[in-house]
Amino acid sequence: MKSLIAAALLLAALPASASEPTEKDAIAMAEKGAAFIKANGQDAFIKRIAAKDPEYLQGSLYVDIRDLKTGIVLAHPVNPSIVGKDLTDIPDANGKKYRREIIELAARKGHGWVDYQYKNPTTGKIEPKTTYILRVGDVVLEAGIYKK
Repeated sequence: MKSLIAAALLLAALPASASEPTEKDAIAMAEKGAAFIKANGQDAFIKRIAAKDPEYLQGSLYVDIRDLKTGIVLAHPVNPSIVGKDLTDIPDANGKKYRREIIELAARKGHGWVDYQYKNPTTGKIEPKTTYILRVGDVVLEAGIYKK
């Protein structure tokens, strides 16, 4: 019983960021992916994403990769059924064509944030999400967090 109480107290003392990823976490994960691509190549990174590497898949925070020119999803650790597909003009639950916005922002600025609605893999519900996008050559890395 004492160990249960101690564990509960320890969990209560942890900061919210220990369980909820932040914008800083999303940026760091995308930048880590960009560094990996620069050091090891795009194909090696795609294999790591497809293999659900824990460096790039941590609960609701993960990195996926899209071709900048075609919009085709090259790797997605949570929803592999969309790999190889161009979903650029498929809207979110509110009708926003956020994937087009991601591609346009990546082409124009190279990085930034895009807000939309998406299914949270930890809750299974459609929730507001903000995603940090980072262009690396001809691909876009996307790492997002769900807003509460």
